[in-house]
Amino acid sequence: MLIIFVNLLGAQHINTPDHSLTLQQEGIIKIASYTAQGDLEDLKIALHDGLDNKLTVNQIKELLVHVYAYAGFPRSIRGLQTFLQVLDDRKEEGVIDERGAEVTPISDSRVKYERGKEILETLVGRSLDGPKPAYQEFSPEMDRFLKEHLFADIFGRDVLSHKQRELVTISVIASLGTLEPMLKSHLNLSLNVGWQQEQLHQFTKVLEGTTTTENAKAAKIVLKEVLDNRK
Repeated sequence: MLIIFVNLLGAQHINTPDHSLTLQQEGIIKIASYTAQGDLEDLKIALHDGLDNKLTVNQIKELLVHVYAYAGFPRSIRGLQTFLQVLDDRKEEGVIDERGAEVTPISDSRVKYERGKEILETLVGRSLDGPKPAYQEFSPEMDRFLKEHLFADIFGRDVLSHKQRELVTISVIASLGTLEPMLKSHLNLSLNVGWQQEQLHQFTKVLEGTTTTENAKAAKIVLKEVLDNRK
């Protein structure tokens, strides 16, 4: 009987999914966080680590491009410039990093607003045909920019999955600080696209080493609220 019990425990252990973040996923958080804050020295280290942990050159490039949607062109461009320097340094050292898949041109010819709306509805998990948020009613152009550019142009690209893009997004938003409503929204989207509670708890722990104490603490509080509301 004891042998059977031990075997059952072993089977449960084998079949239990590992919900911890991989080194690549931790690398995405660190690269996005440091880029958003303009911490270029720590970004260099994170970029080296990300490449060593087999993030491809094109995955990191796409990550740095994605950052601009939430932190602006200046931070994103400085991140790309820093990445080029890191790649040059590694090349001089004889390190050959995998380029990875190139971005596939978007061939969908539908109206961009409708395409972006569809992508956002996929992330949110519901129709967006109801009343718009107050800020979108006040600024219809912002609604159009969000649907047409953020979701159709950026989230519509490949190389990074929607799941990876949400990890980049919450890393940037949490690291910028004082953006709790947006962080709450994207933590919900992160759960929708497949991130597990344990992984998001680990995400907040990684932030403790990349951003301010106040930002990391705020991210933990917002995550708790999101998880409590989904029970």
